[in-house]
Amino acid sequence: MGLQNAKASSGKRTNILMLGLDSAGKSTLLYKFRYKDAFLTMPTIGFNVDMIDAGKGFTLTFWDVGGQKKMRELWSNFLEGTHALLYVVDSSDKRRLEESRREFELILKSDSMKNVPVVVLANKQDLPGALNAEDITRRFKMKKYCSDRNWYVQPCCAITGQGLAEAFQRVATFARQYSKSKETFTTLKELNACQGFLSSTSGDS
Repeated sequence: MGLQNAKASSGKRTNILMLGLDSAGKSTLLYKFRYKDAFLTMPTIGFNVDMIDAGKGFTLTFWDVGGQKKMRELWSNFLEGTHALLYVVDSSDKRRLEESRREFELILKSDSMKNVPVVVLANKQDLPGALNAEDITRRFKMKKYCSDRNWYVQPCCAITGQGLAEAFQRVATFARQYSKSKETFTTLKELNACQGFLSSTSGDS
């Protein structure tokens, strides 16, 4: 089932896209959001989908897409219909930080992701030498790449659960705001089109 189909079935359902390099901790984070427990996860080949109730009749559909090099070539297929991006970074793996940043930049440059809010999860804060939120903000050039959207960098640890409640709250709020702004924009476009049609038909009489 594509994102569009999932989106069409409910006005209060929003799509949260989880991306990041393999071994960044995406699936472990998703299990922790859902079950409050840390599961031993296998590398995701393909994608996991999970729906989590965010209260007030609002459901978040999480699309956790594998981060191996082969899978990253398919990331572009998941971008359309996204209400918020949750980008997971292994803060302790300095060796792959630049690779992760490049992939992040590519996603944000996609037309489908224009203005889509972003929460970067600086995961694995329990490991020695993990970069903090300020370091990740600077290394990932957040202020430059995200000047046109809501964004936030949340330090967290998928194993202990540190920072996850805040991350969930932040992504739910961003998705809700973005969803509302899109609805307003669509309504305005329809109103303008309707007014244009009415003025052109009245001119014909």
